[in-house]
Amino acid sequence: MVSRISDTVTEPRREDRLPSTASSAVKIVIVGGFGVGKTTFVRSVSEIRPLTTEETMTQAGAGIDDIAGVERKTVTTVAMDFGRITLNDELVLYLFGTPGQQRFWFLWNGLFEGALGAIVLVDTRRLEVSFDVIGRLEEAEVPFVIAVNSFPDATSYLTEEVRGALDLPESVPIVVCDARERPSSRDVLLSLMRYLRTFVTTSEST
Repeated sequence: MVSRISDTVTEPRREDRLPSTASSAVKIVIVGGFGVGKTTFVRSVSEIRPLTTEETMTQAGAGIDDIAGVERKTVTTVAMDFGRITLNDELVLYLFGTPGQQRFWFLWNGLFEGALGAIVLVDTRRLEVSFDVIGRLEEAEVPFVIAVNSFPDATSYLTEEVRGALDLPESVPIVVCDARERPSSRDVLLSLMRYLRTFVTTSEST
């Protein structure tokens, strides 16, 4: 006997439904090295229950994944994180968090496709893991802002010190945030949107 698949269509939860006034949707990618807080960022700011693809780290990654500085980390994103936030009555942002481990970076090209902009989360204790990330965005010509995630045991640096260490032009915004806090993460998104508005205006005038 062949089992019959139910014809019942499950409606989305009330809190997951798009506002009826939404008229514009923008794709934003959240990138960064391994363990900088990308999944935490998406979880904290998303207005819907986020989709995550975290898996437990096993011995299979030993000798392959660089866990220096994040030795206590036990799970990792293996595909992407996804969330959504409505910035105003008309504008909705779709957030795609990328995997941080380099062996999963082949997924980045697909996630970058169609992205209007990006947020690069950095950990000042391990700035070197951000170099290749920024290089990939520059190659893909995706405009981005830098968000310095405030870890409790991290040393605080001046914005210009971070800019110099990452070799960034003055035009790229650098903001400090706490990826665990929704208001802080939302402020980063607003900074990106302001930068994108300036970026587009400058591009159109040249």
